[in-house]
Amino acid sequence: MQPTVTPLSRKPVACAVVILGVAVALAAPLKAQPVFSPEATATCVGAAYAISPGLSDHGVLDCVGRAAQACMMTPGGDTTIGMLECLDAERGYWDARLNAAYAERVGTAKQQDKELRDLGSAAASIGDSLRAMQRAWMAFRDAGCLYEQAQWMGGTGGGPATMACHMHETARQALKLEGWWQQ
Repeated sequence: MQPTVTPLSRKPVACAVVILGVAVALAAPLKAQPVFSPEATATCVGAAYAISPGLSDHGVLDCVGRAAQACMMTPGGDTTIGMLECLDAERGYWDARLNAAYAERVGTAKQQDKELRDLGSAAASIGDSLRAMQRAWMAFRDAGCLYEQAQWMGGTGGGPATMACHMHETARQALKLEGWWQQ
């Protein structure tokens, strides 16, 4: 018994689909992905620190968004999705700084609370106050950014505007926890 061979000519549609699929895959340009680097923001913050080693200058806030802006200038960064990616990447940069500063503050608060307890102080717990402040800040950030989103009334700019809000609010909180603007 010989195997049945189906000539290619009997399946012209299947062959055309395969050939068309390969042609489209080869001809389609790769979608450009924006490129994020935190360098522009980090350099700016470093310069702000050099100008104000006491961490008292609010000019450091001008640094927020510099890396996201640079990312949006790369291929693919000018689309709505690209903008979201760039803004989220810088938000992540600030979130990492915020988490590091918060962890350091928690450690310091534990030591201070222990010293106060050892002295028999009735002062409020610094650690508890820090946690309450951070939770309240998160609720404030989320509500403020939801309001920002609502201003776009469902338009496509709402996504980038909301992400920019999260980036800015996270940066402000990170800088505050790092010690900027302390009395």
